[in-house]
Amino acid sequence: MRYTQFFINHYASEVFWLGLVMKIEKIMVKNVITLQTDASAYDAVRLMNKNRIGCLVVVYDGEIVGILTERDLLERVLEGCKNPKETRVVDIMTRDVIVGKPDMELIEATRLMFEEKVKKLPIVDGKQLVGLITLTDIARATSVDKKTMELIEKLSNMHMI
Repeated sequence: MRYTQFFINHYASEVFWLGLVMKIEKIMVKNVITLQTDASAYDAVRLMNKNRIGCLVVVYDGEIVGILTERDLLERVLEGCKNPKETRVVDIMTRDVIVGKPDMELIEATRLMFEEKVKKLPIVDGKQLVGLITLTDIARATSVDKKTMELIEKLSNMHMI
């Protein structure tokens, strides 16, 4: 059984108890920092550092076309020894963005994030970006205990599993 599925099955009742029955629109970040496809990786890093965030939603003509995470920058720029001032966001962003809806229950969004192995979930209403939620936001909103926080941190690094 996959580790993610084990978590979902084993902790389903505990997750319910933690208060994940609320709608994600209540805890999502509504002021999402975005950038355009023609920005450079350097511009993206400066924007992420300035705002102390771990991802940027990439938009074109007002629609989400990608997401750029710290992992993308590490794997596709730094590890590839690419010049960040010459590397365009469109060339390094993750294109197939998994999104949620504002009226999703928090448990449904959490399950989606674990199944898709994503730590950041842009929230859309139609095609309009209306928010962003992270595993950290979920942990804070549900006031989880230390043991659960450690589990979430392990799951946040599931790309290494």
